[in-house]
Amino acid sequence: MNKEKRVMLKLSGEALAGAKKTGFDEGTCVEVAKQVQKLSESGIEVGIVIGGGNFWRGRTSETIDRTKADQIGMLATVMNCIYVSEIFRSVGMKTEIFTPFACGSMTRLFSKDEADAALCAGKIVFFAGGTGHPYFSTDTAIVLRAIEMEADVILLAKAIDGIYSADPKLDPHAVRYDTLTIDEMIEKKLLAIDLTASILCMENKMPLLVFSLNEENSIVNSMTGKFHGTRITV
Repeated sequence: MNKEKRVMLKLSGEALAGAKKTGFDEGTCVEVAKQVQKLSESGIEVGIVIGGGNFWRGRTSETIDRTKADQIGMLATVMNCIYVSEIFRSVGMKTEIFTPFACGSMTRLFSKDEADAALCAGKIVFFAGGTGHPYFSTDTAIVLRAIEMEADVILLAKAIDGIYSADPKLDPHAVRYDTLTIDEMIEKKLLAIDLTASILCMENKMPLLVFSLNEENSIVNSMTGKFHGTRITV
């Protein structure tokens, strides 16, 4: 394993949905759980943020107020985290879910100290509900939590195997980058994460690894020198 002790993993809601493109593909979620379990057993502390795109893409709606649409999206990420947390528990891991707003007894209100204690205890910690505010994506949420929790790197598990010079679905000549600096990513407008999150990474020197969740063992490989994707450096 690499020298990283604490990582933040961002899971795309669409990737967890598998071929269905909506809801969950349980087999995919179980495979993710087994990979994260290997990281945890090797001594790496893992925090997780999950997108909500498998349930809700509120920003495409023209009939719902943006603030309300974003709130629905936040709740979609809470549902995702509760589901995936239970899958993780089914393979033998202990988990905690933190949200930036009260969700009754289903989650715990985010506290850096409590989240840090859970990570140090070997639990897999889910950070649900985004930042708790509209106009901020789960990209910003994972960067914010990674900085707060003093993570060594952010792992972005997507439905595509890295960052390309153009959309590979539209341009057959698109080239995948092996490495980029955050400055280059912003300058070239090759944003694996949105601009707000990118600037946070740049200002706080937070590196990222972008790879495909669909590639076999990709989460473990990102930490074992077998990484296949784009490495974004500071």
